[in-house]
Amino acid sequence: MGRIRAFGAFWYDFVIGDDWLVAAGVVVGLAGTYGLSRAGVSAWWLVPLLVAILLPVSLSRGISGSLLPRRTPGPRTPPAAPRTPPAS
Repeated sequence: MGRIRAFGAFWYDFVIGDDWLVAAGVVVGLAGTYGLSRAGVSAWWLVPLLVAILLPVSLSRGISGSLLPRRTPGPRTPPAAPRTPPAS
């Protein structure tokens, strides 16, 4: 079970990475290109347009967080103190 979990964690980190917004943009771009091409519209321009939009947003979020700031996780509880075995 540990190998399956590690395999899933690898693919999640590889596809989603640090910025889920870029991964979602790629999915939207590919789905939109498919939909437009099925409708008979030339759709070569959609993915470059999304890259031109998402690249500055992703860089801004990575550097300073000014455009579309990331959600900050709530406070976490500190880990429990390690258990020490009783003295013999």
